[in-house]
Amino acid sequence: MPDDALTVNQPPRDHVLAALEAAPGVDRTGPEWEAFRQRFDAHFGELANLFERLYGERGDWRDHLAQLVVECAASWQRRPSELKELDARRDANPDWFQSGRMLGGVCYVDRYAEDLEGLRARIPYFTELGLTYLHLMPLFLAPEPNSDGGYAVSSYREVNPRLGTMSQLRELAADLREHGISLVVDFIFNHTSNEHEWARRAAAGEQEFEDYFWIFPDRTMPDAYERTVREIFPDDHPGSFVPMPDGRWVWATFHTFQWDLNYSNPAVFRAMAGEMLFLANQGVEILRMDAVAFIWKQLGTVCESLPEAHWLLRAFNAVCRLAAPSLLFKSEAIVHPDEVVQYIDPAECQISYNPLEMALTWEALATRDARLLAQALERRHNLPDGTAWVNYVRSHDDIGWTFADEDAAEFGINGFDHRRFLNRFYVNRYPGSFARGIPFQDNPRTGDCRISGTTASLAGLEDVTDAGDSPAVRRILLAHSVAISTGGIPLIYLGDEVGQLNDYGYADEPGHGADSRWVNRPHYPAERYAHRNDPWTPEGAIYAGLKKMLAVRERTPELAGNRLIGFGTGNRHVLGYQRPGERGVVVILANFSDEPQHVTPLTLSGFTTASTDLFTGQTILLGDGITLPPQEFLWLLAHAA
Repeated sequence: MPDDALTVNQPPRDHVLAALEAAPGVDRTGPEWEAFRQRFDAHFGELANLFERLYGERGDWRDHLAQLVVECAASWQRRPSELKELDARRDANPDWFQSGRMLGGVCYVDRYAEDLEGLRARIPYFTELGLTYLHLMPLFLAPEPNSDGGYAVSSYREVNPRLGTMSQLRELAADLREHGISLVVDFIFNHTSNEHEWARRAAAGEQEFEDYFWIFPDRTMPDAYERTVREIFPDDHPGSFVPMPDGRWVWATFHTFQWDLNYSNPAVFRAMAGEMLFLANQGVEILRMDAVAFIWKQLGTVCESLPEAHWLLRAFNAVCRLAAPSLLFKSEAIVHPDEVVQYIDPAECQISYNPLEMALTWEALATRDARLLAQALERRHNLPDGTAWVNYVRSHDDIGWTFADEDAAEFGINGFDHRRFLNRFYVNRYPGSFARGIPFQDNPRTGDCRISGTTASLAGLEDVTDAGDSPAVRRILLAHSVAISTGGIPLIYLGDEVGQLNDYGYADEPGHGADSRWVNRPHYPAERYAHRNDPWTPEGAIYAGLKKMLAVRERTPELAGNRLIGFGTGNRHVLGYQRPGERGVVVILANFSDEPQHVTPLTLSGFTTASTDLFTGQTILLGDGITLPPQEFLWLLAHAA
């Protein structure tokens, strides 16, 4: 983001240094203090600059800044020595997360392993799979049934007691770290549960905590904001505000029981920075920053992706560089593709979900046409140095069709109509559909809808009993081949690697009936895991195929990092792209059609005749072109002619 939005004055170093000198809880002697002072010298200017941008109109902003830095110093001195050693290792290898060995897994603790101790028992399997990154879905204290799957947090410092304790989470993080696996958790920082202590005290009328939220005495200001703010979950409540029992109104972007935090108050920034540093000191290495686009509100705007949202992220980063230097941020922004990339920066979110690649992979599977996906990879894939995509086939969430209408229009595709087609296709309301998805937030008034379902059910595996020559298995492997080979960190929703199916019993669980996303959050599929080493079963074929891809990726340096160059195949059914490196270029071809497809010799004439199939090691001659079977892919090491 350009650094020209505001002109700021010299940072108030003397004010902050005086506060540090006077702070009773800060030890200002020895090497730990010296280490903090060195980082203070390196990063304070950025933090002060951003803090003044955000809060400079307040007369007390310097005092808040001084208190924030004192809290950072105290948090650093509480940071365990083994985490400080991790900080040093990551400082020496800042691109560690771009390694070709990186592989992510994501799960709900209770659904995958019952509790944290059960999850620790699965570490041997995680190492078998090759995980280096484990994302645990929200596991902090949240009220039932109004938990929104854990996203309505009532305490950032307490684990849901059904799952375990904070001490057990800290021990799990240490065990994972010993096995080379980084712990990732969600940081829900746009809102809290209405049962969080801050919200309860605000509801009781304590002015300090009323200022933590957007609370108004009547509908005057809510009506003014809602003229420009879109509805997110209209089925839950219309607009963006909900009534409180005493007649006041509070901002709740998502659900009635999730109250948005007021970041125009610097006390909220300080409070959330404290929660963030607490989690970092438990051994969390990456925070998924939830709903980043919504964190700043301004009257007369859509209140999404405003410049101040970026300044907040940068300021939180500066806080981490002071007190938890190795902590990374992952962005979650399901918005227009041009907005998604605005959050990806070494100073904001170093890694980010890649929702466009995910959505267009499913789009290509439905249409058997790879042009939109190829266009996205060529135009929207490459990122700044020091950052990486997290590529996934599906997540815990629904699938929304996030492609840009203007991109689709270049192929004569009407975006609105195309989304309606995709929704019909993936809920099996279109002739010839293979998918078994469930609609989520179906809005007949606007035509909006998203799709719930596991990878296997969406790919048509529900009626398959033997691996044989199953197009469903091929679709699953084809989709994962894109996520694994395009660069960044591939992420698997755990259980998908053995073809877990939809859980149609989700509606019988308390609090889940109205949220179809629980269909794609099944419990641990023990029987499918038991067959993972039997290649004659669908689960064994999927598992073996994924393991083979991951092994090739690990030994192929061209597939590390992010750099990707488009490659036009001259065939709308065949996706192509290139991953260049020192040995040559890996050319990847993927056939999304149900029929064999040919790539002509002329199309491949920019390469020498002989190439190497990275899966088999065999020489592949390009002089006659290449014919790919249905839903098959090739990774070729080639050389420019």
